[in-house]
Amino acid sequence: MSIFLNKDSKVIVQGMTGSEGMKHTTLMLAAGTDIVGGVNPRKAGSTVEFATPDGARQVKVYGTVKEAMDETGANVSVVFVPPAFTKSAVIEAVDAQIPLAIVITEGVAVRDTAEFFTYAQAAGTTRIIGPNCPGIISPGQSNAGIIPATIAGPGRIGLVSKSGTLTYQMMYELKEIGFSSAIGIGGDPIIGTTHIDCLAAFQDDPGTDAIVMIGEIGGDAEERAAEYIKEHVTKPVIGYVAGFTAPEGKTMGHAGAIVSGSSGTAAAKKEALEAAGVKVGKTPSEAAALMRQVMQGLIT
Repeated sequence: MSIFLNKDSKVIVQGMTGSEGMKHTTLMLAAGTDIVGGVNPRKAGSTVEFATPDGARQVKVYGTVKEAMDETGANVSVVFVPPAFTKSAVIEAVDAQIPLAIVITEGVAVRDTAEFFTYAQAAGTTRIIGPNCPGIISPGQSNAGIIPATIAGPGRIGLVSKSGTLTYQMMYELKEIGFSSAIGIGGDPIIGTTHIDCLAAFQDDPGTDAIVMIGEIGGDAEERAAEYIKEHVTKPVIGYVAGFTAPEGKTMGHAGAIVSGSSGTAAAKKEALEAAGVKVGKTPSEAAALMRQVMQGLIT
């Protein structure tokens, strides 16, 4: 099992014909993702050839998301559109009522994200992941985004992370156990799918036995997730919070990682998570070791 993405997902790529879109469409196809089309109004009707392990693959380019969905039955869009055009691309996907839109683009204006996320919430038909995220992978089934598919195979750990790099590291650290799904939600001040959304989905997923949650300094998302875990999550959760050495009042890396006083510090987040019964590693490797102990306990 998995969350949000599986072997039956039919994926389109908005911005497929750009450099990033071309590169990562090639990698997604190599991972077995069922990419059924691209979207670029200027190249509508053309086809693009991609080299895959099974030979050349022709992917048609459509003028709109709705046209692509009508012809292919697509239910996932991966957005590789430049920041200035991301809002209109996501709104187009929402108007077409695609169930899942994964916004990879970095550098999207916070106001634009607020507007397209509010628009999606009002429509009630499209889940947004991102922006500024690596996407989601359900190993052995489908990969929608930029997560390297060769890091880890299928298993029974669920992973949700604010950081793309730490997503990759945690997958590598636990590659011998494997993942049901790994999802990078992005670290911008405003994002679509949250830690809590993923925790709820993993809790309901019969293919997930335990969960790794990676957060970072800034905001209160991890504290809110801790409250949710305390009330609703019965599966083991292991945590890691990036930024223990960050000075207060500084923006560190992600735009969302802004610390003010004790609010949003790694120590405060660790305390909140531990109060909810979550074991928190001081390093990614320590968190991975804690998860290995959990999984060994579940097996024995």
